[in-house]
Amino acid sequence: MMETKLKIKNFVFSGITAALTAGALLSGNALAQKDWPTKSINLVVPFAAGGPTDSIARLIAVPMGQALGQTVVVENVPGAGGTIASTKVARAAPDGYTIYIHHMGMATAQALYDKLPYDPMTSFEYVGQVADVPMVLLGKKDLPANNFKELEAYIKANGSKVTMANAGPGAVSQLCGLLFQSRLGVKLTNIPYKGTGPALTDLLGGQVDLLCDQTTQTIPYIKDGRVKAFGTTTMKRLPAIPNVPTLNEQGLKGFEVKVWHGVYTPKGVPQPILDKLNAALKTALNNPDVKKRLEDANIDIVPASKVSAKGLKDHLDTEINVWGPVIRKANIPD
Repeated sequence: MMETKLKIKNFVFSGITAALTAGALLSGNALAQKDWPTKSINLVVPFAAGGPTDSIARLIAVPMGQALGQTVVVENVPGAGGTIASTKVARAAPDGYTIYIHHMGMATAQALYDKLPYDPMTSFEYVGQVADVPMVLLGKKDLPANNFKELEAYIKANGSKVTMANAGPGAVSQLCGLLFQSRLGVKLTNIPYKGTGPALTDLLGGQVDLLCDQTTQTIPYIKDGRVKAFGTTTMKRLPAIPNVPTLNEQGLKGFEVKVWHGVYTPKGVPQPILDKLNAALKTALNNPDVKKRLEDANIDIVPASKVSAKGLKDHLDTEINVWGPVIRKANIPD
């Protein structure tokens, strides 16, 4: 009888201990989230230093760190069109100390690569969109067309004799070019390079006819007449080149390609930490120096409604549906 009572007492005591331990753990987790961050945060960039995505990351890292009270360290993890970095982040601890900035490659990866080791829609938490980099359809200086109508006629008359440069399989310049060809119903000779830098060099030298490239590096050449600008890939004309019409207003209705960027974390980061990250991102994008430097680089900060988890997730879902069919139809990366 005594032994039975002791067993009951031990059972009750064990239950109370377990409950107290669980409560302490919950309390500890809540406290950890409240005090977060207590150390530096890694902002992973899926490309080498010096590119547009890296530049945006470094612009927002300092003011985000100031808002959070800790240093935000940019970590470049290049390779495989961003999939190496995406996989690294998807597998990182969901503690908020690893965050990620990626461009529209997050939306094209599923169509580009077989057996992707992560799912863009389910392997991450969403912090918010950041900025959009517009693009321009460019032609070499001596191309026998001076406006979009003349270019369209020239392309339809010459077909595959017309060459279009791009920065390689899956690059935004390639996707923009393929979408352009799809909308015109033509097949040009697409020439891949190891980046937009050498592609633009050959366009300037007259070795290729066309290139779809970001405004961050092309506007000076447009202004000095070293290339021809046949249209921007935006819905509205760009203030930096107001005399260049949009492709949308010239007949390619709804044609819009922007190198958009978003900030993510691994799946499972607690909501209080996501809220702090989102607030820090908004603070960074409202920083006057950041605004000025992005504006000078012809990069558009997205509307406040898009600097949110919903804004980023909805946009990613839309972009996956836009680019998937284009990529599959073109048999990229074949």
